[in-house]
Amino acid sequence: MNDSGTFWLPEAASTVAAEVDGLFYFVYWASAIIFVGVVAAMIYLAYKYRRRDPNDRPEPVEESRLLEISWIVVPTILVLLVFTWGFQTFVTLQTAPPNAYEIQGQAYSYGWNFEYPEGAQTTDELYLPADRPVQIRLSSREGDVLHSFFLPQFRVKQDVLPNRYTSVWFEATEPGTYELFCTEYCGVGHSQMLGEVNVLPADEFDEWVAEAGINEDDLSLVELGELQYQRNGCQGCHSLDGSAMAGPTFQGLYESERAFADAGSVEADDNYLRESIIEPDAKVVEGYGSGIMPSFAHLSERDVTALVEFIKEQE
Repeated sequence: MNDSGTFWLPEAASTVAAEVDGLFYFVYWASAIIFVGVVAAMIYLAYKYRRRDPNDRPEPVEESRLLEISWIVVPTILVLLVFTWGFQTFVTLQTAPPNAYEIQGQAYSYGWNFEYPEGAQTTDELYLPADRPVQIRLSSREGDVLHSFFLPQFRVKQDVLPNRYTSVWFEATEPGTYELFCTEYCGVGHSQMLGEVNVLPADEFDEWVAEAGINEDDLSLVELGELQYQRNGCQGCHSLDGSAMAGPTFQGLYESERAFADAGSVEADDNYLRESIIEPDAKVVEGYGSGIMPSFAHLSERDVTALVEFIKEQE
């Protein structure tokens, strides 16, 4: 990512950015000119028709048809122009080319998962080919909340809903690293729901996506657990280094004594870890709130076991 943006907008890194920026600056400068004109006229008229003498009796002002027509016709033309321009840009943003490369994107509290047609999967990192249209089909995890997918350098933003698909498309023009934000408040970890977009030249992207595919059957349980830790966004609430986050750290968690909000306690053995993954509100650790962590009962038995083994390794 470079710093070629303006005071108002970041750099433009997609084909549609020029359309969005053109409309933005037209509205901006038209508003600025109208504002200056109205204020200047107000000051001029206030000075010209100021009361010079207490006995002044101003003459009645006759209507001006030309003036009345002007302040109806000119704003109407401007509104129609902005509407037409904006609608054309909206249609462009909503109509993906038939040859667009399709990526599946899933939002969750508090992170992003992306799955590519070749089988590769990434968490909080989106890889894209340059100079090739890409469509991202978005959804939020079942039982999760509303999120919003925003790539400022590409001028695209799309709400992401649970149990429903939305999509966004664009064509990146410049290889580099860009920013991904969630712009819909979604809970205590909203500010941490950030991502990175890596745009690669087409040949480098093809090499990356061919090598990034993972055969989960070849992974050990700990390796698979680390993959699930990243893929399911556990890092958004549970650190591995003891630092405080929205949820308890995984460092030293296994076989430690866990005190609960209801004054009970238990040793964090395998069954406790498994229960906490599938039913996170069954036992809430003291100092943490309930209802923050979603259930991961949808994971396969092997994935749950892998997560347990991964947590056990965090000493």
